[in-house]
Amino acid sequence: MKPLLEVEQPGLLASLQDFGRYGYLAQGITTGGPVDEHAFLWANRLLSNHYNAAQIEITLGGFKARLKQTTQWVTTGAQVEVLVNGKVQPNWQVFTGNIGDQLQINPPQHGLRAYLAVAGGFAAPLTMGSVATVQRDGLGGLRGDGAPLRAGDLLSGPAVPASNQALPRRPQSRFVSDPGVASLQLEVIPVAQAEQFTAAARDAFSTQQFEMTTAQDRMGARLKASAPVRWQGPQLISEPLPVGAIQIPPDGQPIIMLNDRQTLGGYPKIGQLSWRSRAMLAQATAGTKLQFRWIDLTEAQRQQRSAYCFFNVLTSR
Repeated sequence: MKPLLEVEQPGLLASLQDFGRYGYLAQGITTGGPVDEHAFLWANRLLSNHYNAAQIEITLGGFKARLKQTTQWVTTGAQVEVLVNGKVQPNWQVFTGNIGDQLQINPPQHGLRAYLAVAGGFAAPLTMGSVATVQRDGLGGLRGDGAPLRAGDLLSGPAVPASNQALPRRPQSRFVSDPGVASLQLEVIPVAQAEQFTAAARDAFSTQQFEMTTAQDRMGARLKASAPVRWQGPQLISEPLPVGAIQIPPDGQPIIMLNDRQTLGGYPKIGQLSWRSRAMLAQATAGTKLQFRWIDLTEAQRQQRSAYCFFNVLTSR
């Protein structure tokens, strides 16, 4: 394939991500993939891509690139200002880009992570079946070594002939996530050690507001609470850590595990975020207020199954 896009300025962090690396947790290899699956899947759907087509996840904007071929593209996720040759374009809408066009994605007004997708997806060598960039594991990305994108990188992908270009598309507003809210209510499934916490600890978890701190990245997010959530049970042996797991360390301030997390952990877990709530958390900036509410496993499974069916994930895997 010929070069499709040249990175001129990567910003704070721009990484190549497909849906993730699966089947290697037992070997200590985490999944990676998009932190905001909702935004990622919508970008591919709008372009009629396969759900797994690789995109660029851009954290906190500051990204510039130049098109080397004609293609269709879209940005979803955080509320970023997108400029094409200096002209502002809306998010969540498909556009046709021409050779030489400069795309600029400025720091978000709200949210953290934006997704830049092109028709057909970006191409890169597969590492353990995926191009998902995981810096901690040194896997994936453009060169297969886990390095994020840098200035001068050339990304390949299929050109879109004029005869195949679709009309501009955007989802109905009810499907577009709103990362601008100052407080979020997140759904939590009581799993792992949830029932072993005292009633007082469970109340402290579900009745107060937490605050998102600046200590967050693709591995996890630390929260702050005025009333720490205390674990009074025995020390645990390390066990598997699913994405969205909420660990309670000794200081009682929860840590929510994200895509690049380690695969094992020894802190007790009071629950796990639902699929919808993980996407909301992916865009929560420092200072955002968070409150948790319990939902049962059946409801969480129904929610995720419905979303994956809509985006053709279940039928494609």
